Amino acid sequence: MMRTRPLKVALLGCGVVGSEVTRIMTTHAEDLAQRVGAPVELVGIAVRRPDRVREGVPAELITTDATALVKRGDIDVVVEVIGGIEPARTLITTAFEHGASVVSANKALLAQDGAALHGAAEQHGVDLYYEAAVAGAIPLVRPLRESLAGDKVNRVLGIVNGTTNFILDRMDSSGAGYSEALDEATALGYAEADPTADVEGFDAAAKAAILAGIAFHTRVRLDDVYREGMTEVTASDFASAKEMGCTIKLLAICERAADGRSVTARVHPAMIPLSHPLASVREAYNAVFVEAEAAGQLMFYGPGAGGSPTASAVLGDLVAVCRNKLAEATGPGESAYTRLPVSPMGDVVTRYHISLDVADKPGVLAQVATVFAEHGVSIDTVRQQGKDGEASLVVVTHRAADAALSATVEALRKLETVRGVASIMRVEGE
Repeated sequence: MMRTRPLKVALLGCGVVGSEVTRIMTTHAEDLAQRVGAPVELVGIAVRRPDRVREGVPAELITTDATALVKRGDIDVVVEVIGGIEPARTLITTAFEHGASVVSANKALLAQDGAALHGAAEQHGVDLYYEAAVAGAIPLVRPLRESLAGDKVNRVLGIVNGTTNFILDRMDSSGAGYSEALDEATALGYAEADPTADVEGFDAAAKAAILAGIAFHTRVRLDDVYREGMTEVTASDFASAKEMGCTIKLLAICERAADGRSVTARVHPAMIPLSHPLASVREAYNAVFVEAEAAGQLMFYGPGAGGSPTASAVLGDLVAVCRNKLAEATGPGESAYTRLPVSPMGDVVTRYHISLDVADKPGVLAQVATVFAEHGVSIDTVRQQGKDGEASLVVVTHRAADAALSATVEALRKLETVRGVASIMRVEGE
């Protein structure tokens, strides 16, 4: 039997995502009520610019006083889609203090202060859900937190930023340079006017921190994630990748060490074989590859951003939290019992593709090979091309620690026959 008294919802933010959340809650109110077991009523929307035209958003719900809204004692759930650290953090903790559960899409805040927010939610007996913070419409947080709760996840490898994937896909498919591909992404609305958070990997790093924490039941903060952007990727890198039967993606990689005693979390461009499922992810789509001990290999694919996809994830969390409210219960909170340390990037072991500009003369290859051997980095393949006294030398290594590879590159730079290091690219997904 359905409860007649509605569950009351406050919305913080009414931009692209917030407007779509409002539209769905309004147009699908009856369906939501049936799924929850009670009516779900949107009772207030906090915004910074009240005079802005918002089609389909009831004007009587608009307020500029977000603090007063979350302090109302009758609010059951607060939906936060304003982003950033403050005032979002204060508003969320205030909502907890006044008995409201929170649904958030705020990856930056969760990556930085997730442990404190989970602690505050637990203290006040409410929920904190954030499916929309990681991969838009793709169900990922809940499968990791609930469906795979009885399994042991060893690796999470994914494309979690649609803007960078669109740019790299264009560079791969059309031969465009980075700037040209970025201009196209901006014109189509895939890239912001300031794309730094996307192309420099900050967005993906925040998502990697969240995913690693959930997957490995430990606390991983944004500062723990190694981050490298993709602005230095060139058409030449793609040409080299194609010669190896690979393409290039900006990847978020979270791994449990082989001995199980530590984890790593990193974001950087990498070559992946065309045979790997992530290689076929095109345009602005996202995909995450999960490797678990019992379940094996799982792949989650779909639109990772945009108003409608993100709103879909928000509404999924809203339904779940509302059901918990009716049951006078809470869902899964933070699971950090393993307390595994996060290893530095220098300890990460992977393969590398290194392109060197060298003198075209006898003995150069032997000198380069000696440097690799002296630093304990084994060479898999070498390709050399030369003309008019100059040459390029492409070395692909076997798996080696990042610190060993870095020391190798520094030693190579000191060789008189090495004119420069054109590029260094990690090789993943094998």
